[in-house]
Amino acid sequence: MKVRKVEAKNRRKVFEIATGRRSFVFPYSKCDPQPGSDDPIVNVYPDPEIGRDGFTYVLKSGAEGTIHMDHVLEYNQDPELLKNLAIYRLTLEAQERVKGSPLSNREVCRRLGTSMSQLYRLLDQTNYSKSIGQLLALLEVLDCDVEIIVRDREPESVGS
Repeated sequence: MKVRKVEAKNRRKVFEIATGRRSFVFPYSKCDPQPGSDDPIVNVYPDPEIGRDGFTYVLKSGAEGTIHMDHVLEYNQDPELLKNLAIYRLTLEAQERVKGSPLSNREVCRRLGTSMSQLYRLLDQTNYSKSIGQLLALLEVLDCDVEIIVRDREPESVGS
C-alpha cells in the first residue's frame, strides 16, 4: 500500500497517513526514535527509498525514523492484513502437512476434486487470492482438525 501523503499532527501526537484508498493514524508513542516536545518533528515525507511503502520523519536533533505501512496497518488492525496473515499461516501449516502426509499429491487432488496446478497455488504462500475455506478443505483432506480460537488480547505494555 503506497503512501500518498503523510502529516505530523502534534496536538494529537499522531501521524496521519493517506493512501490511495484510505487514511490511517499512527501514534508517536509507537515510533523509535520517539518525537516529543523536546525533540519535535521537523520533516516527514513518503519515503521513495522504500517505494513509498512507508514514510520517514526527521527530528530536530537530526535523528530519523522510518515507519513501514505494514506497521501502520497492523496498528490499525486492517482487516485485509489480518486475513492475509491468517492465509499465510494456514499455508505454511498446509505445506508441512503435505510434506509429512502419506498421501500422494495426486490423491490429495482427487480428494479435493481439483487439479495439480490448483494444489500448487494453494501451497504457494505468496498467493493471497485463495480463500481460507480452500485451505481448510485441504487441511481436512490431510486429516487435520483446525480450531479457531478467539480470546481477549493481552494488554500492551506502555511504550511498546
